[in-house]
Formats: sequence, structure tokens, C-alpha cells
Amino acid sequence: MLAIGDGVATYFSFILDSADFLIFLAYSHLFSPIMSLLHFPLRAPSCATLPGQMSFHASARREEEAKAEVLPVESKGGLFGTGLSEWFALPIGVAAAVPMIKLEWYVINEETQLLAVFLAFCVTLYTQGGDAIYKALDEKAVNLLKEHTEAEEKVIAALEHKLEFLKANQNMVNDFEAINAIRAATYEKLNAAGAIKPQHDFKAQVERMLNMIAHEEASVTEKTKVALMSEATASVTVKFSSDKALKKAALDAAIAKLKGGKTDADPVQAAFVQFFKDKAAAAKASKDDSEEKAQREAMIAKMNAVAKNEGFFFQFDAQGAPKMMV
Repeated sequence: MLAIGDGVATYFSFILDSADFLIFLAYSHLFSPIMSLLHFPLRAPSCATLPGQMSFHASARREEEAKAEVLPVESKGGLFGTGLSEWFALPIGVAAAVPMIKLEWYVINEETQLLAVFLAFCVTLYTQGGDAIYKALDEKAVNLLKEHTEAEEKVIAALEHKLEFLKANQNMVNDFEAINAIRAATYEKLNAAGAIKPQHDFKAQVERMLNMIAHEEASVTEKTKVALMSEATASVTVKFSSDKALKKAALDAAIAKLKGGKTDADPVQAAFVQFFKDKAAAAKASKDDSEEKAQREAMIAKMNAVAKNEGFFFQFDAQGAPKMMV
């Protein structure tokens, strides 16, 4: 008991007599809040551990990460998690600092002072500017999360648009099959029509030539009538001009028609009829067919020109017989 009392007396005499007591007391007061900060909950949450922000990612967590996740153990708080008040760190710091300084386990020098100043700066920065730093970093994190969310929404919208496009085109194979079937049926119909079309074209060409021949014959007939009438008129006129009896008979017949009386045969009409009879007899007796040949050759040349220009399947030879060209 005497040894214990001497040790306690020596301990407190060191505290009262030593010139390092003031330094010891200052550092003990400085270290106690530092120890409390290291072992007790902070006033503001750290920006590095914001829940649901910095750990957010779009992809799903892997099963290994989900299984490896360990639920946090609920802390009792207080000094070293014991539930005791954090102010117990002050006497513990004093009791630990005295032997460390006395036995020179820890030497107080300029490095210690520099450390104390740095720790004081850290404590002051945390207590005075921690909230401002937290808000600045939190605002930056919120902005990053907002930009990330907007980018993901754009990607989702693009994927939804692509999904709608793929759904709209899911029947593309059936549509192409239907188009190919319609194309094959159309080709079959075209082939069938191609086999019949030349026949229709040939029929139209023959009808065109027949109409052309009929038109030429009608034109030649009309020209012949006009020529015969001109020739008959000239012949009858000359005949009546040279014969006074015919003139008198024609005049008497005309006067009788005007009076409405009964008249004999018209001499003018009889003269025309006789002219045509004589003309027909002369043509029947004549063997000269050069005019007919000239008309036929002109007709054949005209029809061959039309057939060649319009690409007909046939043309005519010198005798007027059709010859296939394909």
C-alpha cells in the first residue's frame, strides 16, 4: 500500500511541478475531441457514403454481389461503441498522455505542434465548413444523377421507338411472300397475254389493210364517176351544139315540161344513156388493162409503205399477195 501511495504522489507531483504540464493539458484537450470524432457518429453524413446516389447504376446487381452484401451491425453509440458518454475520452486521454510524455514514449517537438495545428485545422474545417462542402458535393451528385437519368430516359425512348418499329415490321416476311405470289401470278398472266397478243395485233393489221383497200376503191370509184360525168357532159354538149334537130327537140321537151303537158322521151337523158352504153361497150371490147395495173401497183406500194412504217407482220408482193415478214 505504501508503494502505491508513493507512486500516486510521484504522479501528481509530476503534474504539478513539471514545466510540460501546460503542453500536456493542451494536447489532452485537443486529442479528446479528435478521439471522439474517430469513434463517434459525425454531425453530417459524408458525401462519399450518400445512400442511393453515388452507388447508383443502371444495370442490375450481380447475384454474387447481392449474396456478398452484409447487413450493417447496429452500433450502441458512445465511447468505442460501449454506450458510455463520449466525454469519457477526456480523462482517458489525460491518463494515457501523462506516462507517454513522462517516459518519453512520445516526444513533443515541432512535428507534434505541426500535427496539432493540422488536426485543429481539420476539426475547424469539419465543424464550420462541413455543411457547405456537403451541400456543394451533394448538389453536384444530384446534378450528375439528373443528367444520368435524362440520358437513360432518352435511351429508353429510343429503344421503345425501335421496339414499335420492329413490332410494325414483324409481318414483313408474310408481306414479301404475298408480293412474290402476286408477282408470279402477274408473270403467268403476262405470258398468257403475250401468247394471244400477236394474234390480236395481226387481226388489227389485217383490218387496217382491208379498210385501206375499201377506202382506196371508194376513192377510185368516185374519181371514175366524176371523170365519166365530165366526159359525158362534154360529149352531149358537143353533140347538141352541132345538131339543130336535137336542140329543137330538147327545147320542145323543156317547154312541154314547163307547161305540164305530155311529152315524149327527154332527148338529153337519152343522149347521156346512149353515151354510157357506148362507153361500156367500148370498155368491154377493149383489152388494154394498163390503167388497172397502174392503180393496183399504186395501191400495193401505198399498203407496203404503211406496213413497213408501222411494223406489220406481213407485206405484199408485186401481184398483191401477202407475205409474212416474221
